Amino acid sequence: MAHEIVEDANGVQDLVVIGILRRGWPLAKRMAFLMAQIEDQPIPHGKLDISQNRDDASKSETSGTDIPFSVVGKRVILVDEVLQTGRTVRAALDAIMKMGRPESIKLAILVDRGDRQLPIQPDFCGITIDVEDDEKVEVMLTEYAEKDIVIITGANNENLN
Repeated sequence: MAHEIVEDANGVQDLVVIGILRRGWPLAKRMAFLMAQIEDQPIPHGKLDISQNRDDASKSETSGTDIPFSVVGKRVILVDEVLQTGRTVRAALDAIMKMGRPESIKLAILVDRGDRQLPIQPDFCGITIDVEDDEKVEVMLTEYAEKDIVIITGANNENLN
């Protein structure tokens, strides 16, 4: 995806990468590192806590957001691990817009599992999988687990993959 993003952006001028906490953040760091290697220049990146903007969860008193740059006029690559309903992305868009008006925001997702409730689609996607409504997709990353792996569990929590 890093190569695809750089190619789509025609370089990395004014490009920033923002990862949604929790598992979007390590992916964003990895992507920014790879893009920096491709273009031989650093890519600003940060993490976004969307808990204040969720419409389906309780609000957190503290924020884990750490975005050490302005988003105004920037081309933002928003990163998360799984896209399903679109509610997380909607909350992230609200949070980013509160920080200022970027030139554009494009969405990079590792796993698209479908089943949208909102009209949100990824611009960059690692893999699209077809799972049932009662199945869960979990992305385990070495930053939080033993290894990188995508797990699909059924309604009775048995591993399907």
